[in-house]
Amino acid sequence: MSKLTNIPSVKCGIISVSRDCFIISLSENRRKAIVEAYGKKYGELYEVQKTVENETDMLEAVAEAKEAGCNALVVFLGNFGPETPETLIAKVFDGPVMYVAAAEETGKNLINGRGDAYCGMLNCSYNLGLRHLKAFIPEYPVGTAEELAQMIAEFQPVARTLLGLKDLKIITFGPRPQDFFACNAPIQPLYDLGVEIEENSELDLLVAYRAHQDDPRIKEVADDMAKELGHEGNPYPEMLPRMAQFELTLLDWAEEHKGARKYVAFADKCWPAFPKEFGFEPCYVNSRMVSRGIPVSCEVDIYGALSEYIGLCVSGDAVTLLDINNSVPKDMYEEAIKPLGKYQLEDTFMGFHCGNTPLCKLRKGGVKYQLIQNRLLENGGTPDFTRGTLEGDIADGDITFFRLQSTSDGQLKAYIAQGEILPTATNSFGGIGIFAIPEMGRFYRHVLIEKRFPHHGAVAFGHYGKAIYDVLSYLGVADISYNQPAGNLYPTENPFHK
Repeated sequence: MSKLTNIPSVKCGIISVSRDCFIISLSENRRKAIVEAYGKKYGELYEVQKTVENETDMLEAVAEAKEAGCNALVVFLGNFGPETPETLIAKVFDGPVMYVAAAEETGKNLINGRGDAYCGMLNCSYNLGLRHLKAFIPEYPVGTAEELAQMIAEFQPVARTLLGLKDLKIITFGPRPQDFFACNAPIQPLYDLGVEIEENSELDLLVAYRAHQDDPRIKEVADDMAKELGHEGNPYPEMLPRMAQFELTLLDWAEEHKGARKYVAFADKCWPAFPKEFGFEPCYVNSRMVSRGIPVSCEVDIYGALSEYIGLCVSGDAVTLLDINNSVPKDMYEEAIKPLGKYQLEDTFMGFHCGNTPLCKLRKGGVKYQLIQNRLLENGGTPDFTRGTLEGDIADGDITFFRLQSTSDGQLKAYIAQGEILPTATNSFGGIGIFAIPEMGRFYRHVLIEKRFPHHGAVAFGHYGKAIYDVLSYLGVADISYNQPAGNLYPTENPFHK
């Protein structure tokens, strides 16, 4: 995660609360036990020393957390808790707040040792709603010190993502290409989420690129590209200075235009005019940008860039954006996938894009040319300015395919599906992999098609569905779809099918 310089670092604190008719030491001792359990397994959890019994305590405790540099908080009900002060923490503190409660410790001490936090959590929830305050509450928010330490650890990527979105600016260049309206969606919901948008012309980008022509840093970046690609992956070394110039253009633009925001993502128009005017395809540069935590989505896919950024923050690792592209041929399935005994043909598909998936996520990759654009723009001849893609089969392993999207009338919706990339060779071009997601065929029809999601989806490399769902739920996304297991029918699914 150290390479990802464009996502927040979380410093989380814990504040214990205590109802004044309960023994305060019960809450304080239970807080100390959580901090100790967390430290043994997960790292630092800042322990706010002030225990909150009233509103004055609340202000003092929050001030202590802020002074310590905390940007996320856990409010711990060590006993029943004071309803007003504990919920006002979420109002006064400027960052994500999680609420958890203590489980009772032993049946041998249920008089002075009983805290009733199980009950207090209900009133806490009611009071949060009364004040229209957002807070993160785990699936079952009551536990022992060790159990709560694990819940707090699971809160960290959620907090990191929420902090990132709060300070994110998405920078766009150009309108979406003709006949790619599927990536078009209203941007008002982005402002509602707190995300800032800066829209620019492709000409703005071209002018900035030309201004970097003699940038003295180009050689250093080109050398780094050559080192990353190796001899085999670098068949066009003369292209590297052009691509290095573009990388510097994007990095400088991000720094000069982030303004009051801390983090950036790009959504760029990459065809049909781009390659001819810039002299290369931008895919390899895009892959390098996302490797450092700055997603650059293709085809001015603003919600694709947003989805990628969510995946970056949740996983703390590079992500990619792919087309849900083509079916797996039956002969390939019969030969290489069916013998695995795990998936039906309809569970599989190929995820593809021209070459924006980072090299670290490919089995073996190198710079090539965009075959489709070469046909269109260079009449299928010897590739020149259509060179610049990063191609190779995507490495096998667990994945989460997901997307946050606005409908045409400005309503947010999302999907999340966990699965894997299979170790089967694709025998195709681009950055591509064979994906297997349980019940994908039904998910494809009754979520992706039925709810009119575009063809682009973000991919996180690992199973992160739980954290992504928690983030989307916290953001208020009411419509979050997932791949229903066999036997669980979608609302639009024909019960008589097959």
